[in-house]
Amino acid sequence: MRSHTKKRSKKSGLPPGTPIHIGEHRTDAISIHQVTYNNAVLQEKNLTQKEEFSFSPTEHTLTWLNVQGVHDIGPLKHIAKGFQLHPLVLEDLVNTEQRPKVEDYEEYLFLVLKYITWQEKTRTIHTEQISLILGQNFVLSFQEGNHDVFHLVEARLQNGKSGVRTHGSDYLFYALLDAVVDNYFFVLEALGEEIERLEEQVMKQSGQESLQCLHELKPEMILLRKSVWPLREVVGRLSRGDSSLVRQTTQVNFRDVYDHTVQVIETIETYREMLTSILEIYLTSLSNKLNEIMKTMAMIATLFILLTLIAGIYGMNFKHMPELEWTWGYPLVLAIMGVCTEAGWRCSFEEENGCKIISPHRFKFEWKKFPSRVTSHS
Repeated sequence: MRSHTKKRSKKSGLPPGTPIHIGEHRTDAISIHQVTYNNAVLQEKNLTQKEEFSFSPTEHTLTWLNVQGVHDIGPLKHIAKGFQLHPLVLEDLVNTEQRPKVEDYEEYLFLVLKYITWQEKTRTIHTEQISLILGQNFVLSFQEGNHDVFHLVEARLQNGKSGVRTHGSDYLFYALLDAVVDNYFFVLEALGEEIERLEEQVMKQSGQESLQCLHELKPEMILLRKSVWPLREVVGRLSRGDSSLVRQTTQVNFRDVYDHTVQVIETIETYREMLTSILEIYLTSLSNKLNEIMKTMAMIATLFILLTLIAGIYGMNFKHMPELEWTWGYPLVLAIMGVCTEAGWRCSFEEENGCKIISPHRFKFEWKKFPSRVTSHS
């Protein structure tokens, strides 16, 4: 079973605001893409890690800086200096173990959430941290991995008439957040198909493979719930307009994201209940199989009771037992044992005899089924 925890002990004893990368060890170069635009102009360029970044705010343009990779702290320090970010923000950017949250620093909003993907080969959930910063005329996005998360938003920016180009930075901030939340539905669809497949497998034949798949899905659901559940409060805060950076016209869009977040959380809870039900079905199936085995053993033991009685009677060392002197006594006893075994077997296993299992409730069933036959013998 793979581990979902990352070591945080290397931050122990350090002063607050010290940027220490916590997450997957990577050696590749980070990517920094800058987009400056308004409703008439769009300029894009890629920044190198050695380039000293400087930000010159203007009233007529918006700047979006998209950073892929947070393992190299050097370029991130330049960005934090250019946008005058708080040291605690930089510390949280490089710590990929943050829970979804939003913090208001008056001049900008800092938001952390998780981007989730479904790995079809390993049938596991992969999460990476995404941090968004909303300023008056800029938006910063920091991705833990190198996935092209915001490619749809970039495509919308190419259209001069799209809402992203004609609205303010808060709308771009909403578009980035909405892109991450919408991706949750693709993960839920894949996870739902996996749970349905497991349910069918357990219903047909419950074995060790089904139990292993069930135990592998349990921690994935825990990770998914941990990644999405706090986001409800985060988006709810944005939809209420607690920050002056979010305009009233954009609050409606955040309410839509809030509704999507609630749907995702409810679906996750439904899947958790389904996994619990599948586990109960699996345990019930094992119990039923054990009961069938015990019934079969009880039937066989019942058949041998009469045979043991006959063998015990003729195994007694009495001198005067006429049957012991008979020429055909031994074959006769074997024939009697065979007839008793056959009769008991038929009475135990054949449905058409009206007596599948020898027990009092079965004889009660016979009484109701054949009342005329019982009356005739009385």
